[in-house]
Amino acid sequence: MAALTFADARRTVIDKVRAALPPPKTESIRLAEAAGRILAQPIHADRDYPPQPRSMRDGFAVRAADLPGTLELIGEVRAGQPANLTLAPGQAIEIMTGATIPPGADSVVMIEHTTAEGALITIGRALERGANINPQGCDAAAGAVLLQPGHRIGYPEQALLASVGAACVTVYLRPRVAILATGDELVEIDSHPSPHQIRNSNSWSLAHQVLRAGGEAIVLPIAPDRMDATIDLIHDGLQADLLLLSGGVSAGKYDLVENALRHFAAQFYFDRVLIQPGQPCVFGEAGGTFFFGLPGNPASTMVCFEVFARAAVELLAGVAEPMLNFTLAPLAAPFHHKAGLTRFLPARLLPGGTVAPLRWSGSGDIASITRANCYLVAAPDRPEYAAAELIQILPL
Repeated sequence: MAALTFADARRTVIDKVRAALPPPKTESIRLAEAAGRILAQPIHADRDYPPQPRSMRDGFAVRAADLPGTLELIGEVRAGQPANLTLAPGQAIEIMTGATIPPGADSVVMIEHTTAEGALITIGRALERGANINPQGCDAAAGAVLLQPGHRIGYPEQALLASVGAACVTVYLRPRVAILATGDELVEIDSHPSPHQIRNSNSWSLAHQVLRAGGEAIVLPIAPDRMDATIDLIHDGLQADLLLLSGGVSAGKYDLVENALRHFAAQFYFDRVLIQPGQPCVFGEAGGTFFFGLPGNPASTMVCFEVFARAAVELLAGVAEPMLNFTLAPLAAPFHHKAGLTRFLPARLLPGGTVAPLRWSGSGDIASITRANCYLVAAPDRPEYAAAELIQILPL
């Protein structure tokens, strides 16, 4: 099977999963539990926002036609109180930020642009009608759609939902994602490994990434390098909505994953991608369940999840359009790499805004990943970058 470019592999994942999405399942939850969930209902404005014209500044509600001039102060309006006073020509009403504009007023003059003497306010400048006023409905008109289904609920969305009185919201069910680490060298995290063994870290990094993407992680027991045991555990994993395997996808004698998947009449969409780390990345479908065979080295596992498997989890969770949050940053120093692969290298965005790749000893170096706050993304056709040149980065 020919190796795919990064862009082609990602598009393959999105197209295949989107085409096979099952009918969505939803649940109603309280707003307090909604952080990170995916909306399954449109959210409408229950009234105009703001419901009445309101002041944007602390100052005085006035008529623009009276300015400049000296006006009679007849009272005040505070936020949270009705505007019971009516403004007549030659008058001003003290007003606080967020308070309702009283009838008769058409502008607000900022307090620092006035001089007070007893009950008189002198304003030495002209104002346009509407100055420092938020008109009724300028944020949203009653009935307007504020959020669409497929939108992830972050903290701004949580504030908006609270503001329209959505004490409960309908969200998509989280997809169940089975995680299966493979290899005789792996032991559980509470074990004392021999020198030839390592603790299973991939299952737990993947569980965190699945949760962050909107899924529910199901960590299966480690699969030893035996075909029968691997087949049995893959069978269990295929009962979930998505199966993630780590390790066993290279060309070694004991890399059993692809042959074990063939036991389930698996269809493979790709088994190699032109990226580093993570070239031997597998994506396919078996028995109606999509699966990813991720390389066993921790950095490879992490990168392949973020750039490929995360999109599948998000689609299954109800996200309308999975996105990678690429941005650009200037390089702190010249950078070069061997052309031909898209490289995702641990890097650090520095306080001055530049980015620098970190020294690392390869895709097994977890410690370097923990020191990174982004991946530097080197294009396959660009072997050389100059200092201060913009380069893509992907936040961790």
